[in-house]
Amino acid sequence: MTPSAARVSIVGGSGYGGGELLRLLMAHPHAEVAQVTSSSRAGEYVHSVHPNLRPWGKLGRGEPTRFSTPAELGRCDVLFLALPHGESQKGIERFAGLAERIVDLSADFRLCNAATYASRYGHAHAAPGWLERFTYGLPEINRDAIQGSRYVSGVGCNATAAILALLPALRADLLHPGQRIFVDVKAGSSEGGATPNAASHHPERSGAVRSFAPTGHRHEAEIAQALGIEDVYLSVTSIELVRGVLATAHAWTRDGVTEKNVWRAYRAVYSQEPFVRVVHDRSGIFRHPEPKLLTGTNLVDVGWELDAQTGRFVALAAIDNLGKGAAGSAVQCMNLMLGWDETAGLEFGGLHPV
Repeated sequence: MTPSAARVSIVGGSGYGGGELLRLLMAHPHAEVAQVTSSSRAGEYVHSVHPNLRPWGKLGRGEPTRFSTPAELGRCDVLFLALPHGESQKGIERFAGLAERIVDLSADFRLCNAATYASRYGHAHAAPGWLERFTYGLPEINRDAIQGSRYVSGVGCNATAAILALLPALRADLLHPGQRIFVDVKAGSSEGGATPNAASHHPERSGAVRSFAPTGHRHEAEIAQALGIEDVYLSVTSIELVRGVLATAHAWTRDGVTEKNVWRAYRAVYSQEPFVRVVHDRSGIFRHPEPKLLTGTNLVDVGWELDAQTGRFVALAAIDNLGKGAAGSAVQCMNLMLGWDETAGLEFGGLHPV
């Protein structure tokens, strides 16, 4: 039976991901926010950390006005975990006792294999038995599994863009077998989180085009797992942008692949997807996906360029890293888990100019 409403709580609500999640849930037609916890800001007003969430009109009048301590966390219907990577796994047994359903925004339960997790994150998983109990939370590839799951993992923002850029070409078997795929990601500063560090200090960050992870980025394993391929390699560069990710994937097609074949592949996969838009125009400054236009949304814009003479194929995807790359996907998963309209609370379509 589909519930008409649900009490939801957020653990770790003082970060950027937690704040975006709270913004979406406050306006959700079926969700009632019961608690928002923070270890570092407990007792403080929520709007002192997230000033955009200062109550106005009806919005926020029934929501928690202050952060609770983690120890004060009570029972709820859906529990969102927005903790730093590595923390959710330490408390998963307790969290599971407080909520029927959990959506974890961190990387703790994205990978299915404990050995792969250890090699990518540099330490053994604290709750390896829970890895197989979580469903990877990207609806475009896992919708049916999410609908039947009690525990759903978050998605990596860079991985989300890379996966959705490449998915149609791989499903249609358009890419040359045995060729490596290289994904170059340009990422905004909010991807680094709310805690300041030397790299985020304004004189060091402003105007920078900084190679953050030329090789070995953790999201590589997530991309490979989701797409079922091995030879995919990720590089991430930090750019002068607050919110947003643009993934540019470089690959090669099989002989004879045409523009029509590519159009057919992308339409077949995405024509019924509520949040995916194909952006592939002949002219104009926005003929390719542009993350700036997606700020605050759960949308994904995908596109491509094909050089039919050489077979060179460039797949593109743009998202808001805090939206589709984190909180937006989490709310979309909650909607699926509870049998609600998948788009509930996620209808914002972006702004221009911005």
